[in-house]
Amino acid sequence: MWRYAHALPCSLENAVSLGEGQTPLIGAARIGLALGVPNLFIKDEGRNPTWSHKDRFSTVAVSVARAQGAKVVATASSGNAGASLAAYAARAGLQCVVTTFGGSANAMLAQIRKYGATVLPLADKMDRWTLLAEAATRYGWFIASPYHAPVVGSHALGIEGYKTIAYEIVEQSGGIAPDWCVLPVCYGDALFGVWTGFQELFAQGAISRLPRMVAAEVHGSLAQALATGSDRLEERSLAFESLAVSIGAPRSTYQALKALRESSGHAVPVNNDGLVDMQERLARDEGIFAELASVTPLLAMERLREGGVIAPDDHVVAVTTASGLKDLDRSVGQPGDDTIFRSTDDAWDWLGRNAAALMALQR
Repeated sequence: MWRYAHALPCSLENAVSLGEGQTPLIGAARIGLALGVPNLFIKDEGRNPTWSHKDRFSTVAVSVARAQGAKVVATASSGNAGASLAAYAARAGLQCVVTTFGGSANAMLAQIRKYGATVLPLADKMDRWTLLAEAATRYGWFIASPYHAPVVGSHALGIEGYKTIAYEIVEQSGGIAPDWCVLPVCYGDALFGVWTGFQELFAQGAISRLPRMVAAEVHGSLAQALATGSDRLEERSLAFESLAVSIGAPRSTYQALKALRESSGHAVPVNNDGLVDMQERLARDEGIFAELASVTPLLAMERLREGGVIAPDDHVVAVTTASGLKDLDRSVGQPGDDTIFRSTDDAWDWLGRNAAALMALQR
């Protein structure tokens, strides 16, 4: 990622890196055809060092923090951002504190702790921000995440790292931008950063057109603002508990709304219906195992295609932001069949009794 250092707010010499970036852009014609979008590509950000797109943010944020002389970096996170910041802090030799809340995915909390970070779970989500605000004022901690309301997004310099997703998409697409770029969105850091990257490429003449951006969200604050024309994003009631915990905030940010408006984009609320099925479908059809939040773009895209917003021949890139290993405790219900066959004959006998499995192997 640091080959783009000229476009980032930190020099290559000061970079704290774990080899992030240059994630694959994978043609996904099989699932794309099923969704009515045969020209579909998946930008698989789960291939980053801590298995999420947050590494593009953390490498820049921690590089800046260390260059500024910070001793402690901190964030409010349900998982991915905390794990990423903890890893880069460890790499830089800095202390890391992650404030979180009940209901976060256990696998991600374990990952954060393995990197040596201090985890502070708080019963009230808003208390995370209060604690971070006090830490910034009293002790000069470098705060990577939002820590006041209304939310305005994470550290502005760290967000610059997300521009490189756009740079790579264009490079990997032979110098062209897609018609649509779809991301899962909470506070819109990645959405805004990717859009900024496309804008920079357009201003430089590197691409001849800009894509339209799509936010797959949970509770619909962006969709409401777009529908009403308001600049204010209202806090939405939590009508259900989202399985996509990493994007389950009741209100997004103006930066996300700005990116959608400037790109003539859309926001699509996505609930739990079909979420696990889509995750499994993507894994079976394309070999990509993505976090539950990461498959919300596919559900959003399917709805836009059904509504005639996305045309059948449009070039669409969906950004899957994290690996499915991140939230296995939320995506896996009952354990699968763990029968151990005593012989190959027993295994063939079982296959014979389960015609669907045998036929699948023969195809």
